Amino acid sequence: MAKIVCVLYDDPIDGYPTSYARDDLPQPEIYPDGQTLPTPKGIDFKPGALLGSVSGELGLRKYLESNGHQLVVTSSKDGADSVLDQELHDAEIVISQPFWPAYMTAERIAKAKNLKMIVTAGIGSDHTDLQAAIDNNITVAEVTYCNSNSVAEHVVMMTLALVRNYLPSYNWVLKGGWNIADCVARSYDLEAMNVGTVAAGRIGLRVLRLLKPFDVKLHYMDRHRLPEAVEQELNLTYHSTLDSLTKVCDVVTLNCPLHPETEHMINEQSLKNFKRGAYLINTARGKLCDRDAIVDALESGQLAGYAGDVWFPQPAPNDHPWRTMPNHGMTPHISGTSLSAQTRYAAGTREILECYFEGRPIRDEYLIVQGGRLAGVGAHSYSKGNATGGSEEAAKFKKD
Repeated sequence: MAKIVCVLYDDPIDGYPTSYARDDLPQPEIYPDGQTLPTPKGIDFKPGALLGSVSGELGLRKYLESNGHQLVVTSSKDGADSVLDQELHDAEIVISQPFWPAYMTAERIAKAKNLKMIVTAGIGSDHTDLQAAIDNNITVAEVTYCNSNSVAEHVVMMTLALVRNYLPSYNWVLKGGWNIADCVARSYDLEAMNVGTVAAGRIGLRVLRLLKPFDVKLHYMDRHRLPEAVEQELNLTYHSTLDSLTKVCDVVTLNCPLHPETEHMINEQSLKNFKRGAYLINTARGKLCDRDAIVDALESGQLAGYAGDVWFPQPAPNDHPWRTMPNHGMTPHISGTSLSAQTRYAAGTREILECYFEGRPIRDEYLIVQGGRLAGVGAHSYSKGNATGGSEEAAKFKKD
């Protein structure tokens, strides 16, 4: 028997849903790079159900308990008195999501003597100390690509919401008004604007592809240039520095990893190089931006708007200034956990568990660490000696 501890976010405040807005759930047949969607032998949930909260249990209980395993599901993850810490001592597998991560630090891993695998139900293993996992021969896996497109759609939504001044206009309706002048005084067309992404991995490139039909001028910055054929297809302008990109772009979207070189890359000084009235979108990591510099830029008008779903810390305290700063479009960390994405990452988690318990290979796309070394996609995305993680401050790499 294996003990699996699954850390998920809390149920809705009004209780777990008994019905949903839609009866069906359209899904892609394949990811844009040709990777197939998760292929478990079976699932014990209806696609489109709320699986990422505590009562949803990622649809895993029937499968695990029917095979003699123990499943502990909790949202309590922080502090020595948390359920996670109380259950770790004999846990064989820990599962969590990037939106409500179980921070698997070296200290926690040292206490979990039976731990064999850490799974991210989603994308990103920066909440796990990968070097500690390597040193303790713990497998680390994630459901690569399952919600990359979900995040990209969130970026596009937030871009349009800011540029078209959608949220203030909607609020006038709630207040019973018909204040057209107030609504349009900050509303513009996205068409013909210059839009740039910082990083052009799965999410960044998807954002560029989604925005191309809006007849915008597209830019990107990345350590590695995209293939020439892709640059020509999307008519992309490449930038080797942040300053080069921000000085010409009306909209900047951050889709890059958090590591020492990118922490607070958006700060008081770098914001001075932005075009006055630019919009900034951040669905990557909260600490890419200096918190107070963002507030100051919005209050001064240097930025016309800021939107994102990543904060520091997470969950954000009630007095976090990003909750009340002007002209923002912030959400909780939800971009990658739509009901559509949950179906994919729950199925992917089931696939990983089936492979683990049946002694079959976990597909390379999902592997980060195995056999005391970086493996699979992790071997291409991380460098030996830099395989750290376990907290947002220490998170140095994120593939998407």
